[in-house]
Amino acid sequence: MGFSGLDYYGIDDELSDEERMVRDNVRRFVDERIEPIIAKHFEDGTFPMELVPEFAKLGLLGANLEGYGCAGMGDVAYGLAMQELERGDSGIRSFCSVQGSLAMFPIHAYGSEEQKQKYLPGMAKGELIGCFGLTEPDFGSNPTGMITKAEKVAGGYRINGVKRWITNGDLCHLAVVWAKLDGNVRGFIVPRGTKGFSTRKIDDKWSLRASVTSELFFEDCVVDEDAILPGVRGMRGPLSCLSQARFGICWGAIGAAMSCYDTALSYAKDRKQFSRPIAGYQLVQHKLTEMVSEITKAQCLTLRLGRLKEAKKVRPPQISLAKRNNVSMALNIARVARDILGGNGITYAYSPGRHMMNLETVYTYEGTHDIHTLIVGQDVTGLAAFE
Repeated sequence: MGFSGLDYYGIDDELSDEERMVRDNVRRFVDERIEPIIAKHFEDGTFPMELVPEFAKLGLLGANLEGYGCAGMGDVAYGLAMQELERGDSGIRSFCSVQGSLAMFPIHAYGSEEQKQKYLPGMAKGELIGCFGLTEPDFGSNPTGMITKAEKVAGGYRINGVKRWITNGDLCHLAVVWAKLDGNVRGFIVPRGTKGFSTRKIDDKWSLRASVTSELFFEDCVVDEDAILPGVRGMRGPLSCLSQARFGICWGAIGAAMSCYDTALSYAKDRKQFSRPIAGYQLVQHKLTEMVSEITKAQCLTLRLGRLKEAKKVRPPQISLAKRNNVSMALNIARVARDILGGNGITYAYSPGRHMMNLETVYTYEGTHDIHTLIVGQDVTGLAAFE
């Protein structure tokens, strides 16, 4: 039987037919194509590249962007798709999030028409893979301190710097890179093969192992004048991209939590200790009830966030609140689900341990839990607790 999901408060009744169709199509895809192979890819530290054309066929690359071959989904439909992908694995959702929200979105929002026509159709088809170069070895939570610089030269721009913890970096055909030009942060499209641009995969990690994470190196890398994104200056550019990606993470974390809950519930009903299945004991029922409670609250929170985004009323601190809440919720559920599974919980045969390790990264990337706490804190008090 396929995954049926947890819908304790009848959230499905609040969804349109299109939104349910998107969710159900991606749910079947995860059941049939991701679940059977993902544990092995995680163990081997590999990404299933053969799935990229299938992501494209489902409209998952730039899913909520309009035109240029993109699916033009509503934001809630897009969120539900990310939910199901992360139910399979955070690394799978990360690939699609980075492609759509961090690589395609800035070109779509801030690129010239020539740039859009050149890159977006191929990216929507999965023929061109992009990455997003913002984080540096010494500047993660404080991106304004970036060292990477660009300078104007004859016929273009020379870029020097290093970016680290870049999803899809070693896979990319192009990088959207943020650098300081005359003191202003600007975005540049840097195609692979550009002299002075190189990548290096980061292998020594125990989280997001089915995702490609890399370093990007720019050593006197000269790009043409038409490589710069003309439509934005300053940190508004990269931060708006992060808001797009964080929105997808809010939904994705629910998918990971649902996977852990479903696995723990099924196991607890089958696993017998002493006189009955462990699901019949009060302590286990308390754990399962807490999971249902937290997932249901996250579903209500995130659906409202999606409706705000569709109405173009959402504010970045509202996304921070949901990212902070949902990832913390999912990580706690993964840990408790692993506990319910006992020794079996540390094996690849069950998803909670893998989700638990992945969520340790999701808890940190695209704004740590603490940074999102301070973003919301500043929003409600009017006082910044950081520079």
